[in-house]
Amino acid sequence: MTPQLQTQPQPTKQPEKVLYPDSDGQPMSDNTLQFAWIVKLKEGCEALFKDNPTVFVAGDLLWYPVEGDNKTRRAPDAMVVFGRPKGYRGSYQQWLEDNITPQVVFEILSPRNTLSEMALKLQFYSHFGVEEYYLYDPQRNDLTGWQRSETGLTVIESLDGWVSPRLGVRFVFAEPELEVIRPDGKRFLSYVELMEQRDEIEQQRDELEQQRDAIEQQRDRMAAKLKELGIDPTQL
Repeated sequence: MTPQLQTQPQPTKQPEKVLYPDSDGQPMSDNTLQFAWIVKLKEGCEALFKDNPTVFVAGDLLWYPVEGDNKTRRAPDAMVVFGRPKGYRGSYQQWLEDNITPQVVFEILSPRNTLSEMALKLQFYSHFGVEEYYLYDPQRNDLTGWQRSETGLTVIESLDGWVSPRLGVRFVFAEPELEVIRPDGKRFLSYVELMEQRDEIEQQRDELEQQRDAIEQQRDRMAAKLKELGIDPTQL
């Protein structure tokens, strides 16, 4: 009688863990002008919502919209997410963020960008629920914008004076470059412009202090002169 072979249980194969890299290997910018605008928009939005703990702002951060898919991704030059806390992230993995899509994204055009590349970005942002998408070409000083409609992102016909529904900022076509105006009427400024503004304020403060010191010295001299004449200046 042939003994029956016992089948050994096979170990359950564990699913491979999906990795979501923090970098796509692409440079943040191609030139100094593009980099300056990326920083200005990112830091301008950061400052705009600095007192709101539930607005997350990032620049050149990889956004993965689909869990388990590390190929579908984009790294907007700047993005603003309402409803998510501030803080460090290696990437924006949407399923870990209450599945909240970045509502506003900015891209700064560079000479290296192709039409097909920008078309794919528009398609991506439209498909995954972005509410406002702005594309700025700093070399041509040209701004294009799209806003979400029932059919996806549709182009905004006129952007000169346009107020972003989400950000509350106003875009003004000026020379030599676009101006982004905060709700309080102040412009988005570069770091250098902020330092120049601070230096100007400090200079004005120093001048006021010098004027105050000069007035006090003049008052002291007048008081001393009155005392020489036998007049008590406190009785005047």
